[in-house]
Amino acid sequence: MEVVKRIKAKARASVKRIVLPEGDEPRTVEAARIVAEEGVAEPILLTPEVIARAENKSRFDAYAAKLYELRKAKGLTEEATARLVADPMYYGMMMVKEGDADGLVSGAVHSTGDMLRPALQIIKTAPGMKLVSSAFLLESPYTQFGENGLLVLADCVVNPCPNAEELANIAVATANTARALCDFEEPRVAMLSFSSKGSAEHALVDKVREATAIAHDLAPDLLLDGELQLDAALVPEVAALKAKGSPVAGRANVLIFPDLQAGNIGYKIAQRLGGASCFAVLQGLAGPCNDLSRGCSVEDIVNTIAATAVQADYRHSGS
Repeated sequence: MEVVKRIKAKARASVKRIVLPEGDEPRTVEAARIVAEEGVAEPILLTPEVIARAENKSRFDAYAAKLYELRKAKGLTEEATARLVADPMYYGMMMVKEGDADGLVSGAVHSTGDMLRPALQIIKTAPGMKLVSSAFLLESPYTQFGENGLLVLADCVVNPCPNAEELANIAVATANTARALCDFEEPRVAMLSFSSKGSAEHALVDKVREATAIAHDLAPDLLLDGELQLDAALVPEVAALKAKGSPVAGRANVLIFPDLQAGNIGYKIAQRLGGASCFAVLQGLAGPCNDLSRGCSVEDIVNTIAATAVQADYRHSGS
C-alpha cells in the first residue's frame, strides 16, 4: 500500500518509542528488529523477565503507586496492583501513561479485549472523546474516489451499535486520523445512511441526522455532511441529483458507517469485490495503542508500529 510507505517515511522523520508487551513472541521480535534497522521506531520489547530486572525496580514501584491511585476508587488493592504491573500489558500501558513510551502495539497473542481493558483503565480516552473506535485506511484501484483512491472508513471493528453522540465522536476522531496518517489537508466526512437528505424516513436515519448535528457542534470547521447514501457521497453525478449544494457529497474522502454491521460488510465488499487494500488502526485513546490480528504477519506488525509512531507524533505536535 502506498499509504503505508508514506506512513513509514513520516515515522522515520520523528522516531518514537513503541512498547511491545508481547516481547518474546517470534513475529514481534522479528518486527522489532526490522523497525529498528529501518529507523521506523525505537521498539521496546517487554517481557516479565525485563520487568523483573533489578534496574527496573524503581520504575516498577512508581508505576504500581500510580496505578493504585488511578484505580483504588474502583476497589483495586495494593497487592492486586503489584500483580497487574508485573503483567507486560499493564506495565506497557503505564509506560505510555507516564511518557516512558510513545505508543503500544499488541495482539499477536492477546485479544483486543486484553489490550483495550487496561488501555481504558490507564490511558483512557482523549479529551472530548467518548469511546475508542477503529479506522480503516482503504486504497481503491478506482482513483476517482477519495484522494486518488485513498479513503478512511469507520467504525468497522469496535462498536456494534453506536448512538448518535458516539457516532459523532467517531466522525471527529476519524477526520483526525485522516489528517495524521493520510495527510488529508481537508477531510470531507460523509455520514452514511440508506437515505440521502430526506429521501427516506426511519429511526435509523434520524440517528445519522442527529449525529451529523452533534459532530458539527463538536468540530464546527470540519467539512461534514449527512445523511448521505454511499453513491451520493462518492459520485459527483449522483450527488448533484440527491444532495445538491452539499459541501461533501460527490467528493467525500472519509466515510462514517451508521453501525458495525454496515462498516464491516462495507470494507469487506471493497476488499473482495473491489480489489481494495485495507489497513486498520484504533483511535480515540489519549495515547496511541493499536491492536493486531492473532494471525498477523511480521509485515503487519511493522506497519502497525509505524502507524502508531505517526499517531504519537501527531498527538505530541498538537496538530
